[in-house]
Amino acid sequence: MMFRRKTDQFIEVTKLSSLIDRGVEIVGDVVITDGLRIDGHVQGDVRAKGDARGLLVLSEHGSVRGSVRAWDAVINGTVEGDVVVEHFLELQPNARVTGSISYRKMRM
Repeated sequence: MMFRRKTDQFIEVTKLSSLIDRGVEIVGDVVITDGLRIDGHVQGDVRAKGDARGLLVLSEHGSVRGSVRAWDAVINGTVEGDVVVEHFLELQPNARVTGSISYRKMRM
């Protein structure tokens, strides 16, 4: 009997196309169609546009004060609001979420 390793990659990190860097604060909603990495701060909602399969990566330095809605998400920072992930959510060790979390698949 042979055993195979699962080679499924759940999140397409190649979709990352934008960055909100440390030291940047955005006040207002952010709408994504591809991928966004947040190392700074957003005061507003972060959401994927329509049926776009948007990816959000929130680093340990980043924060969102508002709701998050994305296809995939990797969270290692702070979210003060609800998180809705339609496909795959990864919560990393520094993730702090104050609000409800909804997802299809999750890894911690």
